[in-house]
Amino acid sequence: MADRMPRVSIVGLGKLGASMVAAIASRGGEVIGVDVNPDSVAAVAAGRAPVQETNLGTTLAANRARIRATLDVGEAVRDSAITFVIVPTPSDARGAFAFDAAARAFEGIGAALRDKAGYHVVVLTSTVLPGTTRQALLPVLERASGKKAGPDFGLCYSPEFIALGSVIRDFLNPDFTLIGEIDARAGDTLEAYYGQVMANHAPARRMSLENAELAKISVNSFVTMKITFANMLAALCEAIPGADVDVVTHALGSDKRIGAKYLTGGLGYGGPCFPRDNVALAFLARALGAPALGPEATDAANVQIPARVVAKLAPLVPTGGTVGILGLAYKPASHVVEAAQGAALADACAARGFRVVAFDPLVTARPGNDGVQMAASAAEVVGAADVVVVATPDPAFLEVDWPAALARRPSLVVLDAWRLLRDRIPAGAAARYHVLGRGPVPGSDADAEARLAALWTGTSVD
Repeated sequence: MADRMPRVSIVGLGKLGASMVAAIASRGGEVIGVDVNPDSVAAVAAGRAPVQETNLGTTLAANRARIRATLDVGEAVRDSAITFVIVPTPSDARGAFAFDAAARAFEGIGAALRDKAGYHVVVLTSTVLPGTTRQALLPVLERASGKKAGPDFGLCYSPEFIALGSVIRDFLNPDFTLIGEIDARAGDTLEAYYGQVMANHAPARRMSLENAELAKISVNSFVTMKITFANMLAALCEAIPGADVDVVTHALGSDKRIGAKYLTGGLGYGGPCFPRDNVALAFLARALGAPALGPEATDAANVQIPARVVAKLAPLVPTGGTVGILGLAYKPASHVVEAAQGAALADACAARGFRVVAFDPLVTARPGNDGVQMAASAAEVVGAADVVVVATPDPAFLEVDWPAALARRPSLVVLDAWRLLRDRIPAGAAARYHVLGRGPVPGSDADAEARLAALWTGTSVD
């Protein structure tokens, strides 16, 4: 890097903020982390992870010399050239994003800018709806600073496209960087900085603040629509003798207009971003008088999946039997159970009256749900359950000796939402291995054959 990287400050030391501190420092940049939580500040200052995230602690520790942390946003702004704001924007009762924390952060940043000489760029990274940065937050900055955006300071909206469990890697290797800018000078400054930080030299897509705000939630909503379409195909395949969703989606993904990523039929999407971004886009569309059918349908289809799976597994559970859930987080390599399908499935089974025992490598407890017993290992779940559901495609579940478990317990049934164990189930136990996304073997299910035939013979099957 020929030019020295400017020092930056990051307001908010949650999963993304703390990971950005670590990632930027790992690329040789100096970073000041800011948070209102003294414990988070102390952890980052000591080179420890304030939150759970892959490689966060080791990366912070290895680059501690380039990292500072403080409770004082004014100090951070005065000693940096660019400030990123990454604070919570929770969903409100309407489905929109509340920006109270961002407004408070902008108030403090503005107060620091009032007495600071020289040009400074403020970058909002938190997810917001179109209009928020310009209409709601820019006035806070200008009022608190007594200065004008453009001639006196820069303002950008630049969200990151990352996944929990791989935040550092994703931040340093994005497909592109999205820059909404108040003017060209602010955008030039941020693009130049990203060019120094991003390990893969990703292209920048620059636009107005509003276009960038809309692009952010549109990306996530489009991805969830793709996931939901794959899950619909999985349900169809289950009703068609010989059908296999993996074969179908592999063909679809080969089309460059579609692509294979996120096109795996199984359980639905979850986590802290995907579900709420869909709801927010639908809210925005309704509020502005535009059709909201796409995101509304995607959300409605996604939330019904646990009930569909419970209906499939219920006949497999003996009276007084136990359901084992492998995977409570919304994805592997994460401890987040927010809107997670595995957690929802466990709760639905408990509500149905089944005894439920569950395990996830990173989830140690389910606060507030006494109906779900936590196990210490996947093997413990397999040993205790009558029906085991593989709810996330976590490689940890491959460590179970499935042939031995199935041989030891002749009544054990496995329902695999992701076909993760397809190469681990012995032929002799195939009848006890149920998957989502595959139809019955041709000739083995007369009802399924009849329903398909009835479409073309003019008869009907109830």
